[in-house]
Amino acid sequence: MNELTSKQRAFLRKLAHSLKPVVHVGAEGVSPALIVSIVDALKTRELLKVKVLQAAPAKARATADQISDRLNDVHVPQTIGRTIVLYRRHPENPEIKLPKAAGA
Repeated sequence: MNELTSKQRAFLRKLAHSLKPVVHVGAEGVSPALIVSIVDALKTRELLKVKVLQAAPAKARATADQISDRLNDVHVPQTIGRTIVLYRRHPENPEIKLPKAAGA
């Protein structure tokens, strides 16, 4: 999947600002159950927030890297504090229309 441009990441950050965290990463870290929860959440929405709790074994940035490594088609437009924003374009019915890339 193509990387997001800075303009597209900024657009997704703006959309995610008002969202509440849907998935929480706890003491087990990035477990198979967490990945299933994220995949299920991404089936119903393209953009979601993940909260990394203090009990989590890794910091938010490392957790975001682990999630994006396991889910190849997921982008991480923002990691701030203990909150991660994830984006995956819906394959059939995309609801979020990203701004065009500079050369497209």
